[in-house]
Amino acid sequence: MSISAYDPNNIFAKILKGDIPSVKLYEDADTLAFMDVMPQAPGHLLVIPKQGSRNLLDADPAVLVKLMPVVQKLARAAKEAFDADGVFVAQFNEPAAGQTVFHLHFHVIPRHDGLPLKPHSGGMEDIEVLKANAEKIKAVL
Repeated sequence: MSISAYDPNNIFAKILKGDIPSVKLYEDADTLAFMDVMPQAPGHLLVIPKQGSRNLLDADPAVLVKLMPVVQKLARAAKEAFDADGVFVAQFNEPAAGQTVFHLHFHVIPRHDGLPLKPHSGGMEDIEVLKANAEKIKAVL
């Protein structure tokens, strides 16, 4: 199995370097969480490791050990903050599986019964809406 190399100039690497702005909602020594700019539902956020890896297939297991508790913490917080019936956690590996940004990341999306997800493409959400949604989650954290 061949795995493509990690590109240190991907958009999430640029967010980590501060070259591209984001609406951050959680950060520690190993992870960063921020609001998805094209949310599929209110409260849609992303959790990424600070250490670069293309996806789950090439990630250092030590990175995953630190990352997964943060994914869980933010999933719980998003579910509570948005009074959701559930939470969808998604992670894609390579283009055939739907990956479009090649830095390991987990989508955390609060879900409500009967409400479909919006497509993850098209227009970007208003920055003030993203900031307000981030504050709801931070209040629970």
